[in-house]
Amino acid sequence: MVNDPLSDLISRIKNGYRANLTEVRLPWSRVKENVVRVLAEQKLVEKCDKQKDELVVKLQYEGKTPALTDIRRVSRPGVRIYAGVKKLPRVLGGLGINILSTPQGVMADKQAKKLHVGGEIIAQAW
Repeated sequence: MVNDPLSDLISRIKNGYRANLTEVRLPWSRVKENVVRVLAEQKLVEKCDKQKDELVVKLQYEGKTPALTDIRRVSRPGVRIYAGVKKLPRVLGGLGINILSTPQGVMADKQAKKLHVGGEIIAQAW
């Protein structure tokens, strides 16, 4: 049993890229699907599909180079990190993204700024 499913998701994606896999399979949850959907919108993974009780994440490569350099969990179960729309941190000088859980759903920081909402910073990716 996994205590932190989002950390498990991030670890599986990172390990999949390190092993040059084409896809990663993991147990499905709505939050995991929403996080991977944000990564797919930002072109950091190719796509995600729900098959029965599994989430299949297709990893994206540019030649042999992974599209995702790194992804880190920011807010953890023991230490939750929240930020208002004006206090969102920049990731890698603006080249990366924050993935936020807001009252309007899981979204990237650029969309949260457009909608003028803040929330819990789930992860940072670049």
